Amino acid sequence: MPAFAWSTADWPTTEAEAIAEQERLRPLVRPHGPAPAAQGTTGAGAGPDDRLIAGVDVAYDEERDLVVAAAVVLDLDTLAVVEQTTAVDRVSFPYVPGLLAFRELPAVLGALGRLARTPGTVVCDGYGLAHPRRLGLASHLGVLTGLRTIGVAKTPFTFDHHEPDAPRGSWSPLTDPVTGEEVGRAVRTRAGVKPVFVSVGHRIGLTEAVDTTLALARRYRLPETTRHADSLCRRTLAELQQGTPAN
Repeated sequence: MPAFAWSTADWPTTEAEAIAEQERLRPLVRPHGPAPAAQGTTGAGAGPDDRLIAGVDVAYDEERDLVVAAAVVLDLDTLAVVEQTTAVDRVSFPYVPGLLAFRELPAVLGALGRLARTPGTVVCDGYGLAHPRRLGLASHLGVLTGLRTIGVAKTPFTFDHHEPDAPRGSWSPLTDPVTGEEVGRAVRTRAGVKPVFVSVGHRIGLTEAVDTTLALARRYRLPETTRHADSLCRRTLAELQQGTPAN
């Protein structure tokens, strides 16, 4: 995995600094691009492999101010796990709605940086453009790494939507109540089950992000990338709390 162009020395420590950083990075988001291809690059070079798709997620130990991040790479065609890594970091930013990326990204980047191969796409358990400043964790991560990213969230945050139709694959717009802008889509990944909320992260279009989410959620409500990353970071945190090695 290539090194990322970021430094904790420059990481914002206040709410004002974080908001200013989001405003600076927002124009760098590319909200268009193709979906990943199952028959993508499979070589062992340093570049991204479009056949590989990663999920990232975090778990917190609030008492010790620790955050555990997991990165799990799947084969897009079979959804088999190809590789997985974790990273443990100190929580270096307070909890502020809309600024969660500043709590989570240092550990997430640490986990991604331990991968032997570079995935073509990263799916985040959170938001991309569906964010008050249009720079949720997925978009922030995409700009920092240059990778294609997608946000798949469990809740609509502060945005409006109508319930999509019951069949799998149905969707409805997720809109900003102030501007009326479509910032994502509520997507039914299982018939009759509550939707997930998909938004563009970086280097992918919204329709392509929805199609990719459905391809990853063949049996359950959440994409397999999220399910595996959530399980791994929770297991790793439990081991850490029990005094066994964290990775």
